[in-house]
Amino acid sequence: MNGTKSDRGRRVVLWRHGQTGWNLERRFQGSTDIELTEAGVGQARRAARLLAALRPDAIIASDLRRAAATANELAVLTQLDVTHDAALRETYAGSWQGLTHDEILAQYGEQYTAWKRGEPVRRGGGELETEVADRAAPVVLNHADKLPANGTLVVVSHGGTIRTTIGRLLGLDAHHWEGLGGLSNCCWSVLGEGARGWRLLEHNAGTLPEPVLGDDD
Repeated sequence: MNGTKSDRGRRVVLWRHGQTGWNLERRFQGSTDIELTEAGVGQARRAARLLAALRPDAIIASDLRRAAATANELAVLTQLDVTHDAALRETYAGSWQGLTHDEILAQYGEQYTAWKRGEPVRRGGGELETEVADRAAPVVLNHADKLPANGTLVVVSHGGTIRTTIGRLLGLDAHHWEGLGGLSNCCWSVLGEGARGWRLLEHNAGTLPEPVLGDDD
């Protein structure tokens, strides 16, 4: 047996948006509505050509411009409509939003350290990671449930929201979500439906998923 689409049921591809100017400046975006750079549009077009080869059945996306523009590149190639949902937005992080990484460390060092330790922290007075998962994961599951047998859903969202959603769908304790690591711009993670629920097939990938051939299948 292998991990191909034909014998593993439905598949969810969680795709992070392309590069923005704030990404380049290491500036915390959160729910701020920032556009893609020209390079970010190019990233989205390249990735869309790859993801279109998966023949997705549906595309859903955050309604923030950087995610919506990324999703549109795939929609053009697949002729699918994109369903936009505010529940897929990035974490609202209050006073952290707009600050650079260094500014956050200088002004909120203790809060940042506690967050990295896995403690439940309202960064900048914003959302808890579990609250982000509470709003985003049900949307993903609802659309996944509508897929045909062996269907593929592409979810275009943001690094933090994708990580927390993956953690929730895999049933991991929130303390361990940080262990999943982040996603680079326009990279994606793939969840496949197995006999015991969702399993992580690819993480922070920039190429198409390969079948798993071996003893761990």
